[in-house]
This record gives sequence, C-alpha cells and structure tokens, in this order.
Amino acid sequence: MKEISINLNFEIRSVWVESSETLLDVLRDKLGVKSPKCGCERGDCGACTVLLDGKPVRSCLILAVEADKHDIITVEGLSADKLSALQEAFIQYNSFQCGFCAPGIILAVTELLQKNPHPSLLEIKESIAGHLCRCTGYTPIFDAILAISKGDK
Repeated sequence: MKEISINLNFEIRSVWVESSETLLDVLRDKLGVKSPKCGCERGDCGACTVLLDGKPVRSCLILAVEADKHDIITVEGLSADKLSALQEAFIQYNSFQCGFCAPGIILAVTELLQKNPHPSLLEIKESIAGHLCRCTGYTPIFDAILAISKGDK
C-alpha cells in the first residue's frame, strides 16, 4: 500500500492504494467519483476518460500511483454550481440517450475547445475518435459541439 495525493476536481485528496490499482478503480471505489465508467477495461471505449494535467487519458490504463501529485478533472469538476456551456449544448441537442459515454466525450471535447475554440468537423471527429457511443449515431454530438464552436449556444 502507498498513500498518494491527487488534486481531484480542485480539491487535494489523499488515498491509500495498492500498486496494481487503476486510477479508474480508485476514483470510483475509494473516492466516490462515478462519472468515469468502466467499459472495456482496455482503453478502447473512452468511457473512463478523465483529464490528467489537462490531457484526456483512459483512467483504466493508468495506475493510481502514476497519478500521485497530478491534477485530475472528471466531469464533476467542470461545473461546480452550474453546467458548463458544453454540457448545456449536449442537453439542448439531445446528444445522449443512455449517457454512458457522455462524461468521456465531454472531457475530450473540453480539452479540444480549450486548445481550439472553433474546431472543424474533422477536428471534432478526431478529438472523440475512440469514444464509442452506441445510442446516438454521433450526429447530435457533432451538432452540439459545432454550435458551441460557432457561438450558437
């Protein structure tokens, strides 16, 4: 066991972890953060995506000990008292049905929009490549992101 300290959603959190525990397991089971989902457990689906020092990563592929002294943002960290404009756009455009993939996609797009506030459709598609959504067919997701990038939301 090793004690690690992470800046989780702008709050320093310390937790004891086994060297083999993934960041996903620690977030969900020890720190009570439920937005990163356990999908494939091999980094293929994107459901467990979090921002690690501002970059989207698959938390099922990161050992918790590797996150020691790093910043982790989950979808809960995007909106302390109200939804972000991106989250509002996803609701307005009915971008999700079941919502399983929503947190990972929202975090990936958040990072994209921070780097490039006006991405092309191709850039949007590239930013969410590897995020599997079985419900929407992606079109409403693209529509919401394009609306944000054009200032329509």
